Amino acid sequence: MTGTGTTKGGWELPITEAQLARLTRDMEQAHRDTLPAMRASAVDLAEEIRTRRAECGEADQGRRRFLMGLGGVGAALVLAACSSDPKTTNAVTSPSASGGSAKASASASASASGQYTGDLKVVALATALENQAVGAYQAALDAATAGKLGTVPPAVATFVTTAMAQHADHAKAWNAVLTGAGKPAITDVPLSNQADVTAALGKVTDVGGVAELALQLEDQAAQTYLFATYNVTSPAGIATAATIAPVEAMHAAILHYVLGQYPVPDDFLPVDKAAKPSLLTV
Repeated sequence: MTGTGTTKGGWELPITEAQLARLTRDMEQAHRDTLPAMRASAVDLAEEIRTRRAECGEADQGRRRFLMGLGGVGAALVLAACSSDPKTTNAVTSPSASGGSAKASASASASASGQYTGDLKVVALATALENQAVGAYQAALDAATAGKLGTVPPAVATFVTTAMAQHADHAKAWNAVLTGAGKPAITDVPLSNQADVTAALGKVTDVGGVAELALQLEDQAAQTYLFATYNVTSPAGIATAATIAPVEAMHAAILHYVLGQYPVPDDFLPVDKAAKPSLLTV
């Protein structure tokens, strides 16, 4: 395939702009097709969490006196079941990263002490990842406008703008779950690796460098959602993650094309790059 648009450092788009434009349109259509289901499942998730908390609250009123008879430790352990599900406390932890080690468990427990626990912890992590992607793509557009990336093919700019808008839609859906559950929305990037991502973006000098960094973020998001589908407890949470994951995977596939790498399909998407809950700093 013939590439077009030489940029700073001699980088050249490996496919034609027409091909990239077509891939971007297909990506946008897939996103639009999934929006209704994504929003509906997000509403269901918020309702599930509210219902679960209400039921636990009512049960606690009647159980608290009895549980106190079990002793402080016993009562605390039983009451904790309503405030945080042990399965989702460690949700979205990459198997390769956790390995069942005491260190990983301690890290997850420390992270779970924040205001987002149980399935809400997964939602908070997803929101932060989406915000991180939005910020990265915006930084790329700003760098292009400032002339730091050389000549940027219009089709590349269109892809970046489109992907950024889709990540913003995903973040909005996740934030609706948080606020619906009485928790504050996440409008920034409370992730411990954000400083590293920002620094790396500041060093790129061409579109190829931006694409490589964006691919890392897209792979992380897609794999995190996949891992979440079989690690969260809420059916609506699973549905929301499963709806968004394919769109994130399309972002990654197109970036492979931009980098001149044919995206060979995997029978099973790996989860070794899935974000760990300890990445979340709130």
